[in-house]
Amino acid sequence: MNSDLIMENVEKLKENHSCSQSTLMGLCENEDCILDSKQLSILGSGFSGGIGGTFDEGTCGALTGAIMALGLLENDSNLIKKHSKELFESFKDKYGSVECGVISKNGEDKSPCLGCCLFISQKVIDLLYKKEEE
Repeated sequence: MNSDLIMENVEKLKENHSCSQSTLMGLCENEDCILDSKQLSILGSGFSGGIGGTFDEGTCGALTGAIMALGLLENDSNLIKKHSKELFESFKDKYGSVECGVISKNGEDKSPCLGCCLFISQKVIDLLYKKEEE
């Protein structure tokens, strides 16, 4: 798993994709994923803007994209659940909330979005890399 390449990919994808898409695609595109880029983009699209553009009612797309990626890259359902909780808690600790609307002021300030994508992508990499070392 090439951490630098993944992070560069997430940043590049964020220029034209939502948080959920860029995080999901960035984490999965260069790995052994069963879905191609188009399928990943479509899968992530419904989670944009806090799930369907709900913003203040929905979970941040960076987090949902990361959890979807974890599900595609990890093959142990118990670890997926455990790591998803770790992702949720570390994201909430970092940003004070997991709600897209709170973080982005209901979509009016998307300046934190790239940081959210990069932060949670690195957490996924750390969890998967830690597993590979064990």
